[in-house]
Amino acid sequence: MSTEERSLNFIEQIIEEDLAAGFGADKLRFRFPPEPNGYLHVGHASSICLNFGLGLKYNAPVNLRFDDTNPAKEEQEYVDAIKKDVEWLGFTWDKELYASDYFQELYQWAVEFIKKGKAYVDSQSSEDMAKQKGTPNTPGTHSPYRDRSVDENLALFEGMKNGDFEEGTHVLRAKIDMASSNMLMRDPIMYRILHKHHHRTGEKWKIYPMYDWAHGESDYLEAVSHSLCTLEFLMHRELYDWFLDQIYDNTKTRPKQREFARRNLSHTVVSKRKLLQLVQEKYVTGWDDPRMSTISGMRRRGYTPNSIRNFADTIGIAKRTNLVDVSVLEFCVREDLNKTASRVMAVLDPVKLVITNYPEGQEEWLEAENNPEDESAGFREVPFSRELYIEREDFMENANSKYFRLTLGKEVRLKNAYIIKGESVVKDADGNITEIHATYDTDSRSGSGSEASLRKIKGTIHWVSIQHAVKAEVRLYDRLFTHENPDGDKEVDFKTYINPDSLQVITGYLEPSLKSAEAGERYQFQRLGYFCVDTDTNAEQLVFNKTVGLRDTWAKLEAKE
Repeated sequence: MSTEERSLNFIEQIIEEDLAAGFGADKLRFRFPPEPNGYLHVGHASSICLNFGLGLKYNAPVNLRFDDTNPAKEEQEYVDAIKKDVEWLGFTWDKELYASDYFQELYQWAVEFIKKGKAYVDSQSSEDMAKQKGTPNTPGTHSPYRDRSVDENLALFEGMKNGDFEEGTHVLRAKIDMASSNMLMRDPIMYRILHKHHHRTGEKWKIYPMYDWAHGESDYLEAVSHSLCTLEFLMHRELYDWFLDQIYDNTKTRPKQREFARRNLSHTVVSKRKLLQLVQEKYVTGWDDPRMSTISGMRRRGYTPNSIRNFADTIGIAKRTNLVDVSVLEFCVREDLNKTASRVMAVLDPVKLVITNYPEGQEEWLEAENNPEDESAGFREVPFSRELYIEREDFMENANSKYFRLTLGKEVRLKNAYIIKGESVVKDADGNITEIHATYDTDSRSGSGSEASLRKIKGTIHWVSIQHAVKAEVRLYDRLFTHENPDGDKEVDFKTYINPDSLQVITGYLEPSLKSAEAGERYQFQRLGYFCVDTDTNAEQLVFNKTVGLRDTWAKLEAKE
């Protein structure tokens, strides 16, 4: 076996085996089939990357199909958001399709099932149906309506379609095997009555197909060759194939369902129901809150499409579910932003620094590199003056010999500027430092070419000229949950683990080059982390979101515990 063959994941191996067995490469077709009942999350991102990645690998088309069979929960808003997310991740679908495109065909097939004695209308209550289904260890019992005549079933089903009955009064069930060891095969429901407005078909339909009935048949109608879904659908495969057996024409492509394991992400939840709960109960500001595990939330936070695709490639696919630490995703984000994000200076916890021997009223513009990882990024100029802001944690009045930032009597370099020495401090009545006084070496400017500029100083700190600083609202985001698996214990409400410190809003002071920054632009605030301009930014107020720190601070915190 070649190295390339060994590197294939098990889905690719299945496809390669099918091709080797004679399946035509020109018949390969994949699909991504979201239900439009919420915003896509990081788990969907992996599925998107898998299906569209296979399309790219095999030069095969990929459909974007919305499984819109439940009008009670589905909305056009979600359709639009899903399309935006897929496009943003960098993928292009071949056809935009909907399960609702096939409602008529599905209905007609269901009528044929009835005529062939393979389906019947059941009028039991949902509670009675649940009882007669049996248990995994005991067989089910037949519905008292299982042997209705074909004519009666056809008449009732027509009445269901026409809206003659209330919700819950009747369902259409496939007639399979009430003694099957797979409970999904015990006469599954194919249709239920729903008097709800559908976002595409309006009021036309009063009955809606169940997922198991609609999904495989939609794949078949679209000539999907490989229908890939998550592991919880493994038990559904038998039913998927049974439904196809009843309608399959061997001149057409028969879809093959195969399952892969979810890759759950630590410190998050990915249940749409629970994400909706966070939104509705206002634990977050919306589906695109940067703390959410949604693709729109990650986009707003500043994650890049490339970093999410790299994350999906890194974790791969497998046959066993496991919990991936969110630090893996954050590493992929850092790695990508390190290559692409411009370096700028910002101070988020300011203390005033006065350079006492720098002439009052003087300013100069100093050259600063935009990105050392990208030579083509060039340089910019930043203003320097007598009064600066530095980070409060970058000064210590009484420091030991291992402290390499600013302290009294020792030197430190100001990034892109001069070497300074701490001389004295000014304190308020409570003993808090309000000003630091320092002197600068006039011949030590970075890049000046002078002999003095070659002096090696261990410490370098960033700064912003107070006179030129741009104020901005800075939102410091952290993980939404303190527990690595907040949804792991079904006896504990997942909201118990919500991190009370997941958002801190502060005022930051930025270099003036950021004055015209636009929503979505990403930067590295030097020595602080990566930040993104938020969509709330307007002409009066700059708003930045913290995307990720320069290092994994959680790893250090957990190591101390």
